[in-house]
Amino acid sequence: QVRLEESGGGSVLPGGSLRLSCVASESIFSVTAMGWYRPTPGKQRELVARVTSDGNATYADSVKGRFTISMDNAKRAVYLQMNSLEPEDTAVYYCNVNEKTRSGMYNYWGQGTRVTVSS
Repeated sequence: QVRLEESGGGSVLPGGSLRLSCVASESIFSVTAMGWYRPTPGKQRELVARVTSDGNATYADSVKGRFTISMDNAKRAVYLQMNSLEPEDTAVYYCNVNEKTRSGMYNYWGQGTRVTVSS
């Protein structure tokens, strides 16, 4: 059964830091990319950061220089280090995993972990 286990959300003061983690179950064999998304007004979810299995990372303009994404292929895990957090970063963050198998491409979502930035 496919499962994504997210952790690391919480409440923090502006300027603070959090580290999100997401681990994919062993039933996901061939991960091609992992990332984090969050909802915004007018969009279902926007990309926050994404990294491919060969290490190419993409960031939303709003988080460049503050957030760092990394991936551990062996553990099927992705991490999002969030520094200099701003109230505008408050959201539920969803882990996303892309898998490529002989039968096709698959896309999986986690349940979400809440991040609150407030004074």
